[in-house]
Amino acid sequence: MAIQTIAVPDIGEYKNVEIIEVLVKVGDLIKKEGSVITLETDKATMEVPCAIAGKITKLLVKLGDKVSQGSPMMELETEAVGGESKQNDDQKNANHKDEPRRGEPSVRPAETAPTINNDVVKAGVSGGYASPAIRRLAKALGVDVLTIPGTGRKDRVTQEDVESFVKSRLEAGGGAGNNSGTGLNLLADPMIDFTKFGEIEEQPLSRIKKISGANLHRNWVKVPHITFFEDADITVLEEFRSAKKTEAEKKGVKLTPLPFIVKAVAKALEAYPEMNSSLSGNGEKLILKKYIHIGVAVDTPAGLMVPVIRDANKKGIYDIAKELTALSLKAREGKLTAADMQGGCFTISSLGNIGTQYFAPIVNMPEVGILGVSKSTIKPIWDGKNFLPKLMLPLALSVDHRVIDGAYAAKFVVRVSECLSDLKEIIL
Repeated sequence: MAIQTIAVPDIGEYKNVEIIEVLVKVGDLIKKEGSVITLETDKATMEVPCAIAGKITKLLVKLGDKVSQGSPMMELETEAVGGESKQNDDQKNANHKDEPRRGEPSVRPAETAPTINNDVVKAGVSGGYASPAIRRLAKALGVDVLTIPGTGRKDRVTQEDVESFVKSRLEAGGGAGNNSGTGLNLLADPMIDFTKFGEIEEQPLSRIKKISGANLHRNWVKVPHITFFEDADITVLEEFRSAKKTEAEKKGVKLTPLPFIVKAVAKALEAYPEMNSSLSGNGEKLILKKYIHIGVAVDTPAGLMVPVIRDANKKGIYDIAKELTALSLKAREGKLTAADMQGGCFTISSLGNIGTQYFAPIVNMPEVGILGVSKSTIKPIWDGKNFLPKLMLPLALSVDHRVIDGAYAAKFVVRVSECLSDLKEIIL
């Protein structure tokens, strides 16, 4: 074993950059390219990786320190090879600009903040110093970090600052951000002392519910919703699924109706590309996507999460089923990554395993459509001569009426129904 001092690799022309997050601690086992610290310049935040793997024996930096290329970050216990580890060569190479570099920091451009309105400028608010995690939270809630007064160390914006800012804006009758529905003149939430009427218990909202709640509020206020209802005859599909269930289990696949629904939606998105689009930020262009990534809402103990099945139109039923099982497990264990939930083009929210006949789901901006799926039931369907028992699946399609008109939406949901009613439409 050998102890090596790990230094900050090449970070470009930046010098004396402040550390805003320390991502490891003594005793951690760090993988090669694992992130050690987060730096923040006036233009970007960057996570600085370690060029080799090992066990951290000593940290040589702390929050608030300023570092440059070559500044020692930590001491690492590694396995030496021939007196000096091969990885040490990588570390040395990483510190020379003119040689191929390994272990470069991953630079993320700082989010471009919306223009600060005059009222904010006059008020003298000049926050904006925040960790990447807080920046992501603020962005998810639709607020500009630069407009939030910071109460943390050196006026840094904290999570509590973001939440308090959003709450105050909502109570004042406006949305969270500078362009999020102001002018509605909403009444403040009623403040009631419920203890006057009996015993109560307070439970804090989970972080996921706080974030998703703000997003849902924005989506409901800003998107002119219209919902279409349709029943799909899945009698044949269910017979096929039941027949293949044992075979699928032998292959380690849990074959539920959901993979078939994902595939049917993918087929319909190919036929109706405007449903696979987003409205541009300024509302003047329609962005048509050449890929089909479908989000599937998953209920977890912490709240609703939406992992994404990528390229669903290119995958078979078994492949989609395997991926759904893996993502659902990660969601319930709280192990979903940001990458697992990014890039969705369209969302499916299925409540079939719970019950309910119909519901109108809320569009997940910047997507323009979402499909709600309820519990299937046997219904008598007239075939022209007789009433026949058919297994019918209730579907509810909500769309952004700014982009999707009624006729287009109706054709889309009928196409989904057709694909579910005829297996050939899904499989071929």
